[in-house]
Amino acid sequence: MPTSSDPVFMLKETLLANLRSGQWGAGERLPAERQLSESHGIGRSTVRRALSQLKEMGVIEQAVGSGTFVTHDFMDRLPAQHPGATLNVSPAELMEARLMFEPVLIDLVVRNGTAADFADMEECCRQGEQAATLEQFEYWDGAFHQRLANATHNNFVISVFDLINKVRECGEWGVLKKKSVTPERRSAYQVEHRALLAALKSRDAETARQAMQAHLLNVRRNLFGY
Repeated sequence: MPTSSDPVFMLKETLLANLRSGQWGAGERLPAERQLSESHGIGRSTVRRALSQLKEMGVIEQAVGSGTFVTHDFMDRLPAQHPGATLNVSPAELMEARLMFEPVLIDLVVRNGTAADFADMEECCRQGEQAATLEQFEYWDGAFHQRLANATHNNFVISVFDLINKVRECGEWGVLKKKSVTPERRSAYQVEHRALLAALKSRDAETARQAMQAHLLNVRRNLFGY
């Protein structure tokens, strides 16, 4: 079952959210594959797979040489939203929940995390550091935290974190994050991710927990000023 850390799933859900919000109307043309690839920091093959799924759902149609267009009856074909998208959760409430939830994952990651899990987190760090746009950085930032939850190897924890990520994808959180992330803060987040990952690789639960707490407090301070 795909999760919000799967790039195909994430792009598909992002495009569906854009359709629901009215960013594109019936008959309008979507950005080209190259534009979607660059703006989301993913490969063209990933974009094609996401678009193929939307085409199967009947919300878009593709014409060779012309592009990708929203179907005229797309509103009738849009799937029901994920529960996280309908929760009345403010960004401040989400941040409060993350501060309670994410640090307690550390013990499970230290106990159950594998070398492959840490390699996945390493790749998220590397991609985030190389991201050319804020959208690309945001993708890999979210992927890092999702990979950390996956490293617990606890299906309930992973499901809860998937819900957290769905709320993060809602518009209000995104607007706040875009306003708060400066190049300096983005660099600081990357350093904090690296410090957290180093502690996890060393199986140093206390240092990792402190690093997670400090990182989330820094995010909250940048978002809300406290």
